[in-house]
Amino acid sequence: MDAIRIYGGNCLRGQTKIQGSKNASLPVLAATLLINGTCEIENCPNISDVFHMLRLLGSLGCRVTREEGLVRVDTGQLSECDMPADSVGVMRSSIMLLGALLARTGSVGMEYPGGCVIGKRPIDLHLRALRRMGVEIVEEEDGFCARTQRLKGAVHELPFVSVGVTENLILAAVLAQGCTVIHPAAREPEIQILCEFLQSAGAKIMGVGTDRLVVEGVRCLHPVRFHVPADRIVAGTYLAACMCTGGSAFLQDAPCEHMQSVLACARKLGTEITCEKDGILVSGRGCAALPAGLVTECYPGFPTDLQSLFMVVMALSGHSGWIEETVFENRFRIVPELCRMGADITVQGARAYIRPVKKLHGAIVEAKELRGGAALVAAALAAEGTSIVTNRHYIDRGYEDITLSFRELGADIELA
Repeated sequence: MDAIRIYGGNCLRGQTKIQGSKNASLPVLAATLLINGTCEIENCPNISDVFHMLRLLGSLGCRVTREEGLVRVDTGQLSECDMPADSVGVMRSSIMLLGALLARTGSVGMEYPGGCVIGKRPIDLHLRALRRMGVEIVEEEDGFCARTQRLKGAVHELPFVSVGVTENLILAAVLAQGCTVIHPAAREPEIQILCEFLQSAGAKIMGVGTDRLVVEGVRCLHPVRFHVPADRIVAGTYLAACMCTGGSAFLQDAPCEHMQSVLACARKLGTEITCEKDGILVSGRGCAALPAGLVTECYPGFPTDLQSLFMVVMALSGHSGWIEETVFENRFRIVPELCRMGADITVQGARAYIRPVKKLHGAIVEAKELRGGAALVAAALAAEGTSIVTNRHYIDRGYEDITLSFRELGADIELA
């Protein structure tokens, strides 16, 4: 059955190790297409989105092997430039292969990509930017074909910050002729990790960590071995779950330096946070008020991926509050499910207004996207009684084994 059963009401205590970053692994794997040879990627998480990406790479002629968190990608026999629709259709991040394939082969055919339904996220900005770099694109009803003799550097003044567009343009620019400027560039840690991978392979990228990236094209890159850092969103998930249930937990390898906005919010909500050399110690329930509410923003602001999890924390805090979503326009789909568990939340436009309840109760609820599904699991852990979260496959897109990790923290949870 595609579900998780949770017996709620227990405090979380113990230690769990945070997996490698999903949102860093995917662009790094896409970037291996730029390198003729074998790259080794350490700490790559065992999640379905990574499996789909590896399948895509294999369908393009790459030789992919995996063992104990280490992925080897040999692109020496790269042969195809048309991506299979069944993989592209389920994973939004497949679009980032576009820039890398154009740089390496000069030709790409693909259907429009899929992923979680949490907003429009149109790819028009990707295509317009690539046209500026000399790419001819023919669009059809279900997909498009793109061709170029060689990508040419360009100045990109983007209308808004986009992680996906920034990644795609970086991948397109590293082997392009001339210099490429990206502004405003996304500043997310995963962008910085992608740049570090490419720099280790010989790319010339300036301004990493700022909103203005300058990429000077090079003729070729060389194979490397690279370690993917821990996932800040997964760490934030277990942090929020601890805040919902109380108790104390150590999140091994949690990247404290990339979670400052989240940790600041947790402290304001009354939870004790201690950053240590090898992780984060979380202690105490989130039971204070957020006087100014919570607004999601691009990094270094509060991440939209943790909005639904902190909605659960705020629902159980004993205080009224609100959350404003500024990144995606359709990310309150969890609200009816939380209300089914006894939460008192209403949505008005881009804001969700949260009123306090004494407790949540067990229910059968439906995961409708990745992070919302994880938030329902956190809510169920704090609720009285038994809950079942359906559509586990959404959660599997980003979490290696969420039931095992929560069992390590003392939760009574199992696959159903």
